[in-house]
Amino acid sequence: MKFLGYLRADGNVGVRNHLLVIPSVICANNTAQRIAQQLPGAVYITHEHGCGSHVPSDKAQTYRTLVGFAGNPNVGACIVVGLGCEGMKAESIAADIAKTGKPVECIVIQKVGGTIKAVSQGVTVGRQMLGQISSQRRQEFDLSKLILALECGGSDTTSGIAANPAVGVASDLLVQAGGTSILSETTELVGAEHLLARRAINKEVADRILQVVHRAESKGHKQGVDMTNLAPGNRDGGLSTVEEKSLGCCYKAGSSPVSEVVEYAFRPSRTGLVIMDTPGYDVESITGMVAGGAQVVVFTTGRGTPVGCPIAPVIKVCGNSSTYEKMQDNIDINAGVIIDGISSVQDVGRDMFREIIEVSNGKLTKAEQLGFGDFSITRIFEADYC
Repeated sequence: MKFLGYLRADGNVGVRNHLLVIPSVICANNTAQRIAQQLPGAVYITHEHGCGSHVPSDKAQTYRTLVGFAGNPNVGACIVVGLGCEGMKAESIAADIAKTGKPVECIVIQKVGGTIKAVSQGVTVGRQMLGQISSQRRQEFDLSKLILALECGGSDTTSGIAANPAVGVASDLLVQAGGTSILSETTELVGAEHLLARRAINKEVADRILQVVHRAESKGHKQGVDMTNLAPGNRDGGLSTVEEKSLGCCYKAGSSPVSEVVEYAFRPSRTGLVIMDTPGYDVESITGMVAGGAQVVVFTTGRGTPVGCPIAPVIKVCGNSSTYEKMQDNIDINAGVIIDGISSVQDVGRDMFREIIEVSNGKLTKAEQLGFGDFSITRIFEADYC
């Protein structure tokens, strides 16, 4: 099976062809947003980082995430907007994005003479970029070029029984076809890490799985966090313990061997099933995986969530037919038919795999239709001062 995508200069393949406008610093958020809003089809992100107050580890992670997100193959061209006095220089970010071979422009508000001039310049270059990338056409590619991000949020009992196991089937099918799936949310692996470690391709990967989970636990303990606590929505949805939630979460990874463990916003160096060390916060986790190269996201939810991503299509899957009926505007696939006795885990998983291909070919998800695009970078400040 193949998919239709956009070939980039670095050999990677996008399933979307966005013009992305990104600020290097919080102070440039409004300017970046106003540029994008005057360019039909352009997307933008805003964030609260980039000034001079970062500790070194956070600065490096924020920088890597911004460069990786804009370097994602779903981005055809990029405009970087800076203020001029920030610690995270827009020129450096633009230069590293340009290494992917895509068109990149850098606009610095203080250099061009204020926000009005910056917006005007951004709109001018943006129109040229849109004209340039609009001439690109989709080509046929092997599934080995596809990286799938796996996410769950607003989980309930049906997530681990229906939605996540079906996603696991779809993930296995992609891995069998030579593609890559990324399992995320380290805090939601607590209590089930030993099961994933058994599936590692070697001892080094097994040790890394245990290391990142134990590191997450240690950070929580140092901050006085009770790692056994569940979110109110999880409890209301019928989950009783973190271990129960973790066992359900792991089902998204199917049965494939774990080939690699990567840090937040790093691109996998191997194909197959990969674990990325991300937090349990949905938007921060998705941002890290997309910055790591994922072109498509599958997001399971029992309680329901409208979360999207500015540059990657997010396919919502629900194992609860009641929630699906209430939130059809936001949820793409009803895996509740498994619990209802209408379909099997394997059948829904195969249908989901086909949906992933269709979305990769250009079909819009519910989140895309609504224009939802959420972006947030996780911080590791606490780790430096514990």
